[in-house]
Amino acid sequence: MVLQLKLVGGLLVLLALVHAGFPRYFSWAAELRTVSLINRQMMYIHTLFLAVALLLMGLLCLSSAPELTGTVLGRRVCLGLGLFWLLRLLVQFFGYSAALWRGKRFETVVHVLFILLWSYLTMVFLVVGLEVTSN
Repeated sequence: MVLQLKLVGGLLVLLALVHAGFPRYFSWAAELRTVSLINRQMMYIHTLFLAVALLLMGLLCLSSAPELTGTVLGRRVCLGLGLFWLLRLLVQFFGYSAALWRGKRFETVVHVLFILLWSYLTMVFLVVGLEVTSN
């Protein structure tokens, strides 16, 4: 599972970096022009902090995979991360309208890829995290 955590770490770092392009890709300058200043700034700031959290999760997995799999504390951290990613997986199904992707090739591919990614992250973290109960 150490290798799997390192792969997860690389994916999370990559996902963090992708967030830098969100404002341009989603045309936030134009899209958010009509919302209040606080709502506009919250979009940017929350995206920044989500990217930082993803980066730190990724770096933790890359730098400390043996400790995450080999210690009770590490496995508990993984259990928490597994629950986090399970919630994110559920949001992929129930939080976004199918109208955003249904009938659109690129959006459907991205939707399916994110289901696969969130499932993989959930599985890796929960497999490691649930070893806590066997000790």
